[in-house]
Amino acid sequence: MNRDYIKQTRKPFMGEDFLLETETAKILYHDYAAKMPILDYHCHISPKEIAEDRRFENITQVWLGGDHYKWRQMRSNGVEERYITGDASDREKFQKWAETLEKAIGNPLYHWSHLELQRYFDYHGVLNSDTAEEVWQLCNEKLASPDMSARNLIIHSGVTLLCTTDDPADDLRYHKQLREDDSFPVQVLPAWRPEAAMKIGAPGFAEYMKRLGDVANVTITSFADLKEALVKRLAFFNEMGCKASDHSLDYAMYVPASQDEIERIFAKALAGDVITYEEDLKYKTAFLLFIGKEYTRLGWAMQLHYGVKRDNDKGRYRLLGPDTGFDCIDTYTPSAQLADLLNALAEEQALPKTILYSLNPGDNAAIGTIIGCFQDSSCVGKIQQGSAWWFNDNRQGMIDQLTSLANLGLLANFIGMLTDSRSFLSYTRHEYFRRILCNLIGGWVENGEYPWDEKRLGQMVQDIAYRNAVRYFDFELELP
Repeated sequence: MNRDYIKQTRKPFMGEDFLLETETAKILYHDYAAKMPILDYHCHISPKEIAEDRRFENITQVWLGGDHYKWRQMRSNGVEERYITGDASDREKFQKWAETLEKAIGNPLYHWSHLELQRYFDYHGVLNSDTAEEVWQLCNEKLASPDMSARNLIIHSGVTLLCTTDDPADDLRYHKQLREDDSFPVQVLPAWRPEAAMKIGAPGFAEYMKRLGDVANVTITSFADLKEALVKRLAFFNEMGCKASDHSLDYAMYVPASQDEIERIFAKALAGDVITYEEDLKYKTAFLLFIGKEYTRLGWAMQLHYGVKRDNDKGRYRLLGPDTGFDCIDTYTPSAQLADLLNALAEEQALPKTILYSLNPGDNAAIGTIIGCFQDSSCVGKIQQGSAWWFNDNRQGMIDQLTSLANLGLLANFIGMLTDSRSFLSYTRHEYFRRILCNLIGGWVENGEYPWDEKRLGQMVQDIAYRNAVRYFDFELELP
């Protein structure tokens, strides 16, 4: 075996042309996509940490605090929980992550972690168990610089606008603070997430109704009262620049019921009675039909995330709580009910701009056919298939989502990538997505499936990377 030849032909590890396999892909990425700013229209970053311009003491705080993606892989590597969410030192936790990462070949976390090391810390080596101390020292030294504060990380990432995820009862104090701060050039807008108001069968539902009612100055004793309170809070969020909502569903449903029946179900929940499975579906259907009309009135986009079975491994869920790495794909996703839900809104000319995400990659084609049923001239790409979500947020998952969307719809109208993250370093996911997008399109061009038209193709990838989302949500941003 000629090892010298192999060495000469092997691509450098995550080099300049990482994931770019053709000359066309390289042109589209380097000359067009890479130049675009970032619009992160769905994330879970804390507005408080942005407002207070949080500083991080070490890389573990940035990387492992709250990142259930990494926690799952550490558990898969047999790491004790004390090194994941427990009382081990930050240095010990980082070491365990480095030992795990070196085994993560083919996993997007391997790419994301090294992209973050390259872009934010100028480290172009490899993180593993042997280099962990070197990387630990380098990253912590750089994090000590004011340039690595939460706000500066956002600015240096090229972000123009981001949307956080906020409960209707939130006072949005930090959004107010940021809006009034002329020293920070990035727009930080709230996104409406009424999850607690939808979970009628969850413990604490009645208590949440009391809290929401107090904020809205409405005594909530009925579903009609809840709608009144929500309308008031929607108005407040709208004043604060909100343009999007987000709904976390187990799966899409459409089980209509009469107004009287919904009121009886609501009364049961306030009384603390057990809500049946069918009653839960009926209430959530009524909620979505009501709130969808309100989104249409306000011109907001409705995001529906579904296809997930949450909080498995009940013992550790009870110990650690939600969003700690115990969720999985749910294969039960009745696309017929989703179509019926959208149709019920369309029948009343009240279907808002809607983005559909399923955790089940098997739903790609179903979503592609559903969105084609409800497009209209009110907005280009009014009904969108959202980007590859969560467990699909990897190279193959993105390729599959983009290919399916291209097969069944208009890829050029896609609103592109989001981070869906709690980390201030995760903006490299946009770079990851853009490289994959350009490589896919470049391959089609070089295979003779689409003509080489640099002007149109360059505009297309820039639209998907940034401009389509600006137009879709109607954000107040200048278009580059």
